[in-house]
Formats: sequence, C-alpha cells, structure tokens
Amino acid sequence: MASKLAQLKQFTTLVADTSDVELIRQLQPEDATTNPTLLLKAAQQAQYSQLLSQAKAAHPTDTRQAAVDFAVAVGKEISLLIPGRISTEVDARLSFDEEGTYTAALELINAYQARGLDSERILIKIAATWEGIRAAERLEKLGVQTNLTLLFSFAQAAACADAGVYLVSPFVGRIYDWYKQRMNRDYSGTEDPGVQSVSRIYRYYKSNNFATIVMGASFRNMGQIESLAGCDRLTISPELLAQLAQTDGVLERRLSPGQKGEALVQLDESAFRWNHNEDAMATEKLAEGIRAFANDQRKLEQLFTA
Repeated sequence: MASKLAQLKQFTTLVADTSDVELIRQLQPEDATTNPTLLLKAAQQAQYSQLLSQAKAAHPTDTRQAAVDFAVAVGKEISLLIPGRISTEVDARLSFDEEGTYTAALELINAYQARGLDSERILIKIAATWEGIRAAERLEKLGVQTNLTLLFSFAQAAACADAGVYLVSPFVGRIYDWYKQRMNRDYSGTEDPGVQSVSRIYRYYKSNNFATIVMGASFRNMGQIESLAGCDRLTISPELLAQLAQTDGVLERRLSPGQKGEALVQLDESAFRWNHNEDAMATEKLAEGIRAFANDQRKLEQLFTA
C-alpha cells in the first residue's frame, strides 16, 4: 500500500513549510513558503552563510534592505528546487499600513525579477488585517498574486475571498493551541477547532464559487493533516511530511468541492472589524502572530549590523 504521503498527494497539493534547501530537495514539494521565523533560522545555517555575507556587503548601512535581499536570495535558491511558487512575506511591522504593504510587496517582486525569477513563480505573503487585505486587492489587480497569512477568523476568510486574493493560509495548529489551553482539553479529528475552521472556509469558498485557494497551515500532528485531506493545499513541516511518508494505511478524502457551505457574506470595514473582534481566539492569535513575526524580523535585521 502507498504511504499516506503518496495518497495525500493524489488530491491535495503539498507545500513545504521550511527554508532548508536540503530538506526541500529530499521532499520534492510542489511549492514552498518562508516567513521571518524560518528566515532567521536560515540565516544561522552554514548553507546560507554566503548569501548572508553578500546581502550585508551590498547594503552595509541599511539593515532593512539587507534583510530583504537575503529573503529574496533564499527564496530564489528554493525556487530552483520546486516546480511551483515560493511565498515570501512582507515585513509584519507594516501589517496596519496599506500603502506600506503595497509598496513593500512591489519591492519584493522587483527584487525577485532582478534575480531572474518571474512574478508568476512568487506569492507575496501578507497578514490578513483589513489593511493587508486592501493592499492585496490592489496587488491582485496588478497581476501580483498574494498569500494572506495569519488567518484565524471567518471574517478574515470572507473578506479575503471578496477581495479576490489568490490564496489564504488559515492556521490550524495555532487555533488548536488556543482552544487546548483555554478549554484544558485535547482535540482530535473533526472535533479539532483548527480543522473545523479550515473545513468551514473551504466549503464556504467552494459553495460560493470563489477561486481563492485554501491552504491549511501550522500543523501540530498528523491527525490534523489527515482530517483536511482534500483541501486545495496544505503547507507542512518537514518533520510531519516525513511521518506521513513513513506511515501506511488508507487515507480518506475529507474535503471535496461538492460539499455544501454557508451563504455568501460580504463585509465592509466596520462589519469586518466587529466580526473579527467578536472572535477572541482570532483577535489574540492575529496580534500575537504579528508581534512574533515582527520580532523575528528585527532579529534578522540585527544580523546585518556592522
């Protein structure tokens, strides 16, 4: 019998959640994603020391620009190993700045193109704040495709689809973490709040004919992945991909386009902010995620100080 990894690949596109080129070479995913945390780890690995030195030499007095160049250099290296797209994240400190996010996204696209990588191979990752969604809407109209991340609430998902973003990344594991801690209980299978959130978003998108891709992210265990088999895409850590590759048994498809979802929801800014605010988990996890990514971005930039 084929491994669960091989079975999963039959109906879900798999994305490697890592910046380690050796692991990507071994796992052979379709796409790959990075974020400030992964880039900070990459900057401390020997395989990226030359790219780190080159970015520092190119921008000896501009740590922000050096960090951008390093992120793009790592992304370019990863793109050589995958047939699909590389996701690179806009500075989280711009999460509440529509114009700043828009400008930074174009800067990333230009930096990739300068290295010979076409925009069709790139997804710009943006935090799914109201400002981030509006910037993404503008970018999509230019033909720059986006990956809206740090997505925890249904309000965020509905607004992203309405804005026509290319892809959303709802965070399964972080939702699970919040409920596990608050409710003092574990969850498995379809009872997992993170699994329920992604399933709800997937069915809503398919029922209302949205083209936006759903990519479940941030997994804590194989059970969460198996419960979302059939989702458009799943971005999975190398450790969990390896576990799936080593596990036999039948993997049942759980999500498919014909499943019924909720009626269409359209939110203006006021309704978006209120509905998101009503979800305590989403409010806390979005803020926490932005702070964490911003902190790792600052740490990454500090590596380029003289």
